[in-house]
Amino acid sequence: MLIVLNECQCCAHTTFFLKSVVCAQHFITFVPKKRSRMDSLFRKSDRLLANTRTEIIRDKMNEIHWNAQLVTIIGAKGVGKSTLIKQYLKQKYRLGDRRILYCSADTVEFSARTLVGLAEEFVIRGGEVLAIDEIHKYRSSTTDWSREIKEIHELYPDLKLIVSGSSLLRLREGDADLSRRAVKYTMPGLSFRESLRFYHGLDFKQWALEDILAHPYDLWREVSSKCKPVALFKEYLEKGYYPFLLEGEGEYYTKIEQVVNYIIETELPQICKVDVANIRKLQALIALICSEVPFELNANKIAAAIEIGRDTVVEYLKYLGDAKVLNLLYSDKKKIGKLTKPDKVYLENPNILFALTPTKAEVGTLRETFAVCSLSEKHTVEYGKAQGDFIIDAKYTFEIGGRSKGFSQIADIENSFIFADDWDMPDGAKLPLWMLGFLY
Repeated sequence: MLIVLNECQCCAHTTFFLKSVVCAQHFITFVPKKRSRMDSLFRKSDRLLANTRTEIIRDKMNEIHWNAQLVTIIGAKGVGKSTLIKQYLKQKYRLGDRRILYCSADTVEFSARTLVGLAEEFVIRGGEVLAIDEIHKYRSSTTDWSREIKEIHELYPDLKLIVSGSSLLRLREGDADLSRRAVKYTMPGLSFRESLRFYHGLDFKQWALEDILAHPYDLWREVSSKCKPVALFKEYLEKGYYPFLLEGEGEYYTKIEQVVNYIIETELPQICKVDVANIRKLQALIALICSEVPFELNANKIAAAIEIGRDTVVEYLKYLGDAKVLNLLYSDKKKIGKLTKPDKVYLENPNILFALTPTKAEVGTLRETFAVCSLSEKHTVEYGKAQGDFIIDAKYTFEIGGRSKGFSQIADIENSFIFADDWDMPDGAKLPLWMLGFLY
């Protein structure tokens, strides 16, 4: 050890001591305090923000009212909610700023502390913005997180809370007390437009559906002047919806399978109280849908095939729809009841279709899956049933098909359009399918 001649800071007594700045008389006064658990959270927050890249930021950043007292961001696992929150904090505040704290509710620290206790200590230290990720995992078996968030909201009106969860299921289950307090946002995976920026460096603006229908040639000129959209669209249908593609293509489909399995094996039993004994039957249900999508539902037939009750089949389908594994279509959304079966069932996005379908994805299914996924983010989509594939906002009738698709099925229907795959240029009311990828 190094022994140095030094002067005590308290009494100016000069003596020899080991790398110290106090004499023996005052040593006990200067014994350093043990680091608190809050210090540990701050260090983890700093490291996570430092490791967050900000070269590409989704447009959702500008849509969120970050100054609201309580912001909730919900969406499917893997779509980039955590990254967006960290990017916001990193851009807005300098690294090491103790007015902000980012933490995840599924870490070891939360096994011994409450959300209210964390907020209290954070506010006492001068905290202003508290971001809690993975909120649905907070003591999921014993505690309703929404009650604690409500209490924090009432106790500390100057504290800004950002809360996110990777599953729609849990946030909706615990949402009742927060419905009038939170500013809520849902985050989807990447649109075709966003994928062009993420993976190809091509930046385009969003287009409203009404503008696409009224001015399709303007959109076509804008996009085709910079790239060949049909070829890039084919790539997007296979890989591109989830931002974790940036981490590498090799494990992309494996990660999608892991997301789906996590929902079925963990979230449904823990959150929706699905009987663990039925997990394999749920997996069989997904496999059945994958083999026949788009799936025109016969609940009784499915119930017999996987040996559960008809009402249970309908209930499980709705859980999977809320979890963003499936998209459920009804011919009349105004008449949906608790046990109303959907008319048609799709996997939530084309990439899930490629990941879970054992054989090559059927091209018609792929087209319709993309259309429903893209339209559902901002519009009401209903099953056309008698005429047309889909009814949009109770106003437009859309047919989805290939380049040879004609108007015979919708010839006499007002506000009807064809969206055709392998079709790069508009021709009257027949528009390229890729244009629906510019809605968000």
